[in-house]
Amino acid sequence: MSDQLPVVVIGAGPAGLAAAAHLVERGVEPLVLEAGPAAAAAVREWGHVRLFSTWGEVTDPAAERLLAPTGWTKPAPDTYPSGAEWAALYLQPLADVLGDHVRYGAKVTGVSRSGRDRVVDADRDKQPFVLHFTTADGAEQRVLARAVIDASGTWTTPGPAGAGGLPALGEKAAADRITHRVPDLEDPVVRARYAGRRTAVIGSGASAFTALAALADLADDEPGTHAVWILRRGISGSTFGGGEADELPARGALGLAAKAAVDNGYADAVTGFRTEAIDRDTDGRLVLVGEDGRRLDPVDEAVVLTGLRPDLTFLSEIRLGLDERLQAPLALAPLIDPNQHSCGTVYPHGHRELSHPEQDIYLVGMKSYGRAPTFLAMTGYEQIRSVTAAIAGDLESADRVELTLPETGVCGGSGLTGAPAAGQDHEGGCCAPAPELVQIGISTPAAAAAEEPSTGECC
Repeated sequence: MSDQLPVVVIGAGPAGLAAAAHLVERGVEPLVLEAGPAAAAAVREWGHVRLFSTWGEVTDPAAERLLAPTGWTKPAPDTYPSGAEWAALYLQPLADVLGDHVRYGAKVTGVSRSGRDRVVDADRDKQPFVLHFTTADGAEQRVLARAVIDASGTWTTPGPAGAGGLPALGEKAAADRITHRVPDLEDPVVRARYAGRRTAVIGSGASAFTALAALADLADDEPGTHAVWILRRGISGSTFGGGEADELPARGALGLAAKAAVDNGYADAVTGFRTEAIDRDTDGRLVLVGEDGRRLDPVDEAVVLTGLRPDLTFLSEIRLGLDERLQAPLALAPLIDPNQHSCGTVYPHGHRELSHPEQDIYLVGMKSYGRAPTFLAMTGYEQIRSVTAAIAGDLESADRVELTLPETGVCGGSGLTGAPAAGQDHEGGCCAPAPELVQIGISTPAAAAAEEPSTGECC
């Protein structure tokens, strides 16, 4: 009976829709539950930001095959889509082809084995999964599944400004002047919020680079606009990423744009600052207070880009095997742990690295990386190809590696110099030859852009 049930996919973003396409291609019925009113709801929220991967790297082969009979034409593979273009030209058309396999306004609130909480062992693996969800009108529903692919991402759970992983004292009270997203400075209302003002940018990844570059562009048009870049560590050779040694040129351009913002005086870098509290001065401006007691000069706004986290609350009755630090699957965590690796390259991986003590449930895409950075869309597509093959019983295909990933050009200690990271010899180092640098932007050449703003470091 279980084999007659659908495979439920949580989330109609890039990973979730690709999973549905692969399942359809293998003759397995998918059901995609999407909380938003349309496909790629999260992507649309950062639609103004341009990906640092090209069109050739952000579409899934099975999805392309499913779209082909509709007359869909893939955009030029060497061009860089914005989030809005990714959603409009690829993700929504894919969801439309999937039709009734995608259900919108369906927010998953819980997943368990039917009739078995996480404590019960008896016949556990013989029971189907049951997913509880609420509809757009607030009704509660449930559906049974033979397997579950959680591709819900991490967009809804951004990290706080507080350096200890918890909100800084006063951070919640200052929410009216804090955003956890890269501002859309083409929007007149948003532009007015930052024009001619001092803005703190907290974070050190591609999203922070994007924000710094965009604010530098704004400063050219709006005198008095200035950024204060808050870094928890000092500035080293690797602070600005791989630069011209990055095999994804636009990703390297991000760091160079952020460096230019600092070098040209559009932003001041404050290093070794770990935010403990956010106060207000008599004018209502924000005063960041460090754990060492330092109080920075007031700022009008704060852009907090300290990474994203997986929402695991609705999986509390499922037996997951997650790394205690990264909240990523145990076998995957050592490959992506930023405490151990300074390189962006991750070996392609699949169903075995993504498996859990609970059989037939997989976290894929951004969510599979937990709190780790440097996720790429093409990594997720390879995960999905393997996972869906395993669910369909094709272990030969599931165990095969069909992907070569680009490298960041960032190596331990020396960053842009090309020295190997700790534990690597010169032949095994992660630095790549310098490609031709491509400058791209949100709206102007200096604002090189990133995919899903997080620690940012994706796509």
